[in-house]
Amino acid sequence: MGQKTHPFGFRVGITEGHKSRWYAPKALFAELLVEDYRIRKYVDQRLNRTPPFAAVSDIYIERTREELTIIVKTARPGLVIGPKGQEIDQLTQSLQALTGRKVSVKIIEIQNPDTDATLIAEAVAEQLKKRANFRRLVKQRCEGAMQAGAKGARILLAGRLGGSEMSRRLDTRLGSLPLSTLQANIDYAMVHSLTKHGTIGVKVWVFKGMYTDLEDEQAASKAAGARARARGRR
Repeated sequence: MGQKTHPFGFRVGITEGHKSRWYAPKALFAELLVEDYRIRKYVDQRLNRTPPFAAVSDIYIERTREELTIIVKTARPGLVIGPKGQEIDQLTQSLQALTGRKVSVKIIEIQNPDTDATLIAEAVAEQLKKRANFRRLVKQRCEGAMQAGAKGARILLAGRLGGSEMSRRLDTRLGSLPLSTLQANIDYAMVHSLTKHGTIGVKVWVFKGMYTDLEDEQAASKAAGARARARGRR
């Protein structure tokens, strides 16, 4: 049997910060957890699935007693903000109506979208819907990630590739992927591509280097309100 571990969950609390950062008493925990799910689903639907297609890869949620802060990580911050801040104002009002709380939305720009696993997976899934050549597509995306500075990349497709009667898998790897090394910064994403012939699963792993070597990523993590990423060696 396979004994695979989620690359993000494996590192939470060690080199990765939580995506929801708040504390609640036992009676409120379930309610706030469901609210977090609804917020993420709504923001994804509004910014990723419909215009302006803002290439949002991650959503962080922080709560205090008075305010709910939603941090949106996007490759196209201008589309999230909109002309004169109209889009972000409308999003804030919609989230306030959804949650019944005071909401503030912050934006973090993704400096290198070619090495973001979620954006790569979404792009591959979108191209598969348009019946692109899946072998060439996967090879281009892996090579693009490596050229953008990644130390390793892997894309796994599974399903009725090319409309074939039987489902199959295509696994493409470049560079190294030290999945069992906690200090390794592995970005992972899984997306479903709903094609005419059926659902195709798209999994992406991107190895960006060791946390101890990534000062820029650590700075972005602190800006998002997370703990410092790199753990000192003993």
